[in-house]
Amino acid sequence: MNAPTIPIRPESQKSGAFEYICTRKDELIGWARKFSLFPYPFVTACCGMEFMSVSATPYDTDRFGAALPRFTPRQSDLLMVVGTVTHKQAPILLKVWEQMCEPKWVLAFGVCATSGGFYNNYAAVQGIDRIIPVDVYVPGCPPRPEMVIDGIMKLQEKIANQQHLIVNDRF
Repeated sequence: MNAPTIPIRPESQKSGAFEYICTRKDELIGWARKFSLFPYPFVTACCGMEFMSVSATPYDTDRFGAALPRFTPRQSDLLMVVGTVTHKQAPILLKVWEQMCEPKWVLAFGVCATSGGFYNNYAAVQGIDRIIPVDVYVPGCPPRPEMVIDGIMKLQEKIANQQHLIVNDRF
């Protein structure tokens, strides 16, 4: 009894279903990435209390795909810098950012991380964008949880609309 042979399709031929999926693959990957954020909280000052309330029940960042903070930079893709960064902490912040895998995003949480706040002195960094690139700024002293959620939503929109390096001609 001879087994039926299954014809093997050459690499150059693609099925119609795969072509349909491939036309939207960039949007599919963007959608998946925007709802799977793994934040690394770099908390240095009083904005930490507001950061804790963002993850609490009334605001619940879990519905935005950013619920579980990672406390190692190698497992996170969103660096949330919360509070004042001093010049002594700047090399540490840069090292944390460098240890994160690509793609990575940065959210400046509060006016001190955004612009140095009212600490206009020799010790405070006047905005973390002097150290690392920032994707979203959330102003306020301290920012309300609604503002932080709005910042996360703006970051999700940015992630969904950007080109993803994983997408190429073979996939």
